[in-house]
Amino acid sequence: MREISTEIITKNIAEMCIEANHYLTPDMKEALEKAGEKEVSPVGKKILSQLEENLKIAGEETIPICQDTGMAVVFAEIGQEVHITGGNLTDAINEGVRKGYTEGYLRKSVVSDPLERVNTGDNTPAVIHYDIVPGDKIKLTIAPKGFGSENMSRVFMLKPAEGIEGVKNAVLTAVNDAGPNACPPMVVGVGIGGTFEKAAQLSKEALLRPAGSHSDLPHIRDLEDELLEKINKSGIGPGGLGGRVTALAVNVLTYPTHIAGLPVAVNICCHVNRHCIREI
Repeated sequence: MREISTEIITKNIAEMCIEANHYLTPDMKEALEKAGEKEVSPVGKKILSQLEENLKIAGEETIPICQDTGMAVVFAEIGQEVHITGGNLTDAINEGVRKGYTEGYLRKSVVSDPLERVNTGDNTPAVIHYDIVPGDKIKLTIAPKGFGSENMSRVFMLKPAEGIEGVKNAVLTAVNDAGPNACPPMVVGVGIGGTFEKAAQLSKEALLRPAGSHSDLPHIRDLEDELLEKINKSGIGPGGLGGRVTALAVNVLTYPTHIAGLPVAVNICCHVNRHCIREI
């Protein structure tokens, strides 16, 4: 049994909050560069150029990529041979978020009650998803989610008879309804199957898969390619000002579901798709 202290977890989460909000992952950098090569609209090209300049300045001057530094979403894969010492794991993760957002001077956007709307002052609590896995390590993923794009996300409870065409229509409806509000070019995460809440979680997890990668399932790979092509023919374009590049990637995850259901969730993310992954 390997012991890992909550102090180490807190330290890593704090660093990851700052890193994710200042630096783009390599796959997203590459996706944006390719987008600039594909875009033919002069306005679209200019928007993409401005986005790349913004990213360059953020990295060089250590300032956030976007003023909305998001609500912290954490995926924690805990090895079943790990013994966590020094306190409660959830408290340790939230303390890391607090330290990262306060010491990193990141915008605090979380309110303690969804109706009374009083700011917590330190961007806690985070939304945390736990998974117990084999091994003696902890894998942490933090994905700060801005709400310009989050507000454009949807869940559709389809009938099984609607099939794959119903799934396509649901995704395209969500993207077209989002329009410029999700800060395109966007990354589209799609979760199919499970239950109402499982589909939503899958769609958010799908955003973490590297842009440009594909599902191992041939029929899902084909679905991803078709949806990306159709979304990029929508004409929404960079910044919603027209063009060929509306989405940088469409990532789909699936899960078994009930014979009477076909849940589909669409979680849209803006062009930066911020996340940071570490293994302890």
